[in-house]
Amino acid sequence: MLNMIWAGMILSATVVGLLSGQGAALSSAIFDGCSKALELSLTLLGVAAFWNGLMAIAQESGCLLHFSRCLRPVIRFLFPGVRRGSEGEQAIAANLTAEIFGLSGAATPLGLHAMEVLSRDAPPETASDDMMMLVLLNTASVQVVPATVVAIRQAAGSSAPFAIMPAVWITSLLTITVGVTMLRLFIRLTRRKAALHRTRRSPVC
Repeated sequence: MLNMIWAGMILSATVVGLLSGQGAALSSAIFDGCSKALELSLTLLGVAAFWNGLMAIAQESGCLLHFSRCLRPVIRFLFPGVRRGSEGEQAIAANLTAEIFGLSGAATPLGLHAMEVLSRDAPPETASDDMMMLVLLNTASVQVVPATVVAIRQAAGSSAPFAIMPAVWITSLLTITVGVTMLRLFIRLTRRKAALHRTRRSPVC
């Protein structure tokens, strides 16, 4: 659906530009946009390569393991169904680490792996509470160092690309607090409703 929307926007803009006699401006805008897109892609590629390399060094040196251990109290609070020291805990820690440092390119495959591990203990075709919490955390995108956004601001010519960090911290804290609170509330209400439904359907002796 999204591809169809983008294709429709591009096609309609091209048709309107040609019919209005703006063919030269349209051609210039296309080449200028392609040039800027390539420049931005190279900038983001360099930033992603730097942070992914830094993550690899941290993993090889054991720093990532120590940082993951620091996340264990948070993981045990947010994911009560995950066993301590299990593969699921390690996968979640790696995903959260990438999210915290703003590595969206690395966080996506790590999140998919963590979701795959958590789905092994979930009922068939059903999302467990831990799986829903993982989706929430990746959607809220808790970040300490928003590397991708900083790179985009720098490529756009910002004189202070790191100036957004306090706003990112406040937004991340608010979104994660509201998100976790609402998810826990919905889970509790759903369980209460399911228990009430089972009680009504149980035969009376």
